[in-house]
Amino acid sequence: MAGNLELLSSVLGRARSEGRAALVGYLPAGFPTVDGGVAAMTAMIEGGCDVVEVGLPHSDPVLDGPVIQTADDIALRGGVKIRDVIRTVGEVHTATGAPILCMTYWNPVDRYGPERFAADLAEAGGAGCILPDLPVEESEVWRKAAEQHGLATVFVVAPSSRDERLAKITAAGSGFVYAASLMGVTGTRESVGQEARELVERTRTTTELPVCVGLGVSNAVQAREVAAFADGVIVGSAFVQRLLDADDHEAGLRAVRQLAGELAEGVRVAR
Repeated sequence: MAGNLELLSSVLGRARSEGRAALVGYLPAGFPTVDGGVAAMTAMIEGGCDVVEVGLPHSDPVLDGPVIQTADDIALRGGVKIRDVIRTVGEVHTATGAPILCMTYWNPVDRYGPERFAADLAEAGGAGCILPDLPVEESEVWRKAAEQHGLATVFVVAPSSRDERLAKITAAGSGFVYAASLMGVTGTRESVGQEARELVERTRTTTELPVCVGLGVSNAVQAREVAAFADGVIVGSAFVQRLLDADDHEAGLRAVRQLAGELAEGVRVAR
């Protein structure tokens, strides 16, 4: 079974044709439970997310801030396994028809086996993988497996990336380019600054792929700000925080659905 790279591309293309940015939501699998995570991600898409990233919880995350680390800890204490991550991808895709990606550090994929991981992710209906710590120079084994199985390989670029480095990264990637809006770890920010805009502009000179901005967007105002110059707006910590703050499961689902709706309004700006 082929993965859903083409679905991802068509959804991002449709958002562009509608004159808006796509809304990409993120939650780690297994948070607050495996089934609870599936329900929350489904609610995010029902609320207005176009795409969802399913995080593979990691005990030593280098990119994630304290909010996502808290959620990862809850998931890991709950015993989440890679098969639960892949099941989450499959169940959310089946429930919504939306493109679902896995966001993971490289080590778990390497241990599981890149070919096996790609095959299982594609079989579940996944659209691809975001691999924030996989250097392009070491990515050939994964990229071959992903291409064979119809999966996107999304690389992360940062404001520190030099132009020639950007060109190398974007040439190797597929689906979209994940532009980290700032140096540092994930988490909500007071503002998503000029660095992000400049990074998007520089990245666009190297590729036709959509450029989606993450790290720091937490509300509709910031989503609108980023949507004015990016092809997609990625929101993670704010969704996690809504679930952490909720009194119970149903309140959490209402909260993430509402946030998705507010953010979806934010990304609908005149381009």
